[in-house]
Amino acid sequence: MIIFNFKKFLFLIVLNWPFYFLPQLSFFPKAHATEIQVAVASNFHNPLKEIIEEFEKKTEHKTLIISGSTGKLYAQILNGAPFHIFLAADSLRPQLLEKNGGAIDGTRISYALGKISLWSPNLNAISGTIKSTLLRKKFSHIAMANPITAPYGKAALQTLKKLGLWNIIQPNVVQGENINQTFQFVFTNNAQLGFVSLAQILDPKIIHKGKQIDVPGEYYDPIKQDAVILANGKSNDGAISLLNFLQSDISKTIIKKYGYDLP
Repeated sequence: MIIFNFKKFLFLIVLNWPFYFLPQLSFFPKAHATEIQVAVASNFHNPLKEIIEEFEKKTEHKTLIISGSTGKLYAQILNGAPFHIFLAADSLRPQLLEKNGGAIDGTRISYALGKISLWSPNLNAISGTIKSTLLRKKFSHIAMANPITAPYGKAALQTLKKLGLWNIIQPNVVQGENINQTFQFVFTNNAQLGFVSLAQILDPKIIHKGKQIDVPGEYYDPIKQDAVILANGKSNDGAISLLNFLQSDISKTIIKKYGYDLP
């Protein structure tokens, strides 16, 4: 038999009352915090990481980054991937998503204009112009991203055709699935040089390594990079906040630091 001692019970309540409220104060999640899944083209992965660090300092939201080639991410979105925002390396795929209902009308913005460079970590691999460097053929492999799925690969192909070098260089080309894989081919010397995004070689960890020639803009179509809120992000407050933050002065400063022009 249990004997209830009211006085002892009351004493324990008074003694411990502050602790009854600690779980509510310390561990309950904040009401408006959301997780945002962002699909981002590989070239913009590092700038986005910096932008999100600033974004999360100012908001309660948490962000998960998924990077890949624009074409592969687009295919994943069409197949039901649960992303909330898509930061592409072109404007075509976000426009297509708007048309087919995969993205929210009126949310698409242009956030950056990309640039490509011919780069090698070996200072002796590049000399003179792009054309003279490639015609010397002092390399066994040159890397570029897949021009079908990666806009930076398309820009590299346009550059080689513009210079009349595609048929000469094609046997030596190794293709990365995306621009990050392309960069790794060159960085690890699986290719002696390659066409990469300017943003990659302006990364603080890379900026003073190797040699580059920036490709003139008239050699390739403008790489206008658009972002859009996807259908899955319609009711995600964090997705809307992040897209707005992408247009802030803080974000623009980071974007320019990585060599992009602003639209």
